[in-house]
Amino acid sequence: MTGLPAAVAHRVLGRRVEVTEPLGLGAGGRRTAVAVQFLRECQSLGLQVGWEADGAETPYDIGLLRHLPPPSQPVDEPDELDRWRAGYSYGMLYHRRGPGFVTVMDRREPGSAARFTLDHPELLSAFHTLLEPTALDGLSSGRREAADLLAAERLALVTDGWAVALPPRIRRWPVPSTGI
Repeated sequence: MTGLPAAVAHRVLGRRVEVTEPLGLGAGGRRTAVAVQFLRECQSLGLQVGWEADGAETPYDIGLLRHLPPPSQPVDEPDELDRWRAGYSYGMLYHRRGPGFVTVMDRREPGSAARFTLDHPELLSAFHTLLEPTALDGLSSGRREAADLLAAERLALVTDGWAVALPPRIRRWPVPSTGI
């Protein structure tokens, strides 16, 4: 399917994607950034996703990912994955693009919502760069500072020297679109 990263082994079955190997959310680094990008892009395309976590403990707050489709339920799983599944709702975090800016809506925390407008050139450039898994060492000092700011606002995941933007770009809005 167009738009899905090829780095994650999967098969597409209509509007559903089945990931054929456990995703490395606990691995950290590039492997985790690629897994998060894959889930983000599946959500962006409005696809249902069947996947399993690798079972490793995550070196970051798993709550950062609660806007992404949760894993299938294995027999023995950490409580944090069960909470993810129970709290998941489509459209909890997303971004929309405009000319020279990006607007991000974040409703991952129950009872609160935040809207961010990214219009500073360095911040906007860093956001666009982090749509792909990115090694922090390869960023200029300005983009690195912007990536750190995005991570501080929980809009990017940084793990073991790699970063990836978290908000999907919603391309398929539910009917009614006021549902998110």
